[in-house]
Amino acid sequence: MVYNIGMSVILISENANIRLKDYLTKKGHLLCEAAKASSVYGAISSHPDIYVCQLCDELAVARDLFPFFEKLLSEWGTKYILGSSFLGYEYPENIKYNAVQLRELFVHNTKYTDSGLLSSAKAKGLNIVHVNQGYTKCNIVKVDENSVITSDAGIAHSLIPYGIDTLIVSQGHVKLKGFQYGFLGGSSGRVDDEIIFNGDLSAHPDYLVIRNFIENRGLKTVFFKEYPLDDIGSIIQI
Repeated sequence: MVYNIGMSVILISENANIRLKDYLTKKGHLLCEAAKASSVYGAISSHPDIYVCQLCDELAVARDLFPFFEKLLSEWGTKYILGSSFLGYEYPENIKYNAVQLRELFVHNTKYTDSGLLSSAKAKGLNIVHVNQGYTKCNIVKVDENSVITSDAGIAHSLIPYGIDTLIVSQGHVKLKGFQYGFLGGSSGRVDDEIIFNGDLSAHPDYLVIRNFIENRGLKTVFFKEYPLDDIGSIIQI
């Protein structure tokens, strides 16, 4: 495969809305769509943030979907870490890679982090920040290395002492099939200088404060009014 200068790879669920996919491809990005796997329960089985974790300049990959990602990672020249363990079908065995790096911090429910991923984080000199929310990445919109949006007060209280600017928003208002609600972090992701949401962010009760929080950091807010916010396991640019 031949890549164009400026092209990047976006990991995204096959269930992401076609409007989002079209937007990304028209911007010149290559989409790598995660297909449903039997490793975890159906609602999150095509969510990339269940299977991978961005760690400094590498991508930690769960053994379950490594064959799926291996060819792309090799072609793209992406550095990666192969996880130590396979995922389990239910919580908490399915959250082993759903962690977030912020600056020098590695944030996750470390009782369940994949041992290889946790060892790599420590080897890179990252400070380990334990939170009780296992779906850590799902519940964090990483705006930049110093700024996040979350609906989880526990995550916020764990990050604030480290100087992370944290906006706490209302819980819910995001679809996830089979559940009462999904998470804002799982419906979004940063691509270049844009924070992109899979759905209509303007319908969220905290829309204005969310948009201002993002744009005050020099970034653009992109969303699609044609359909509701939907948790797709994050939009991950590598």
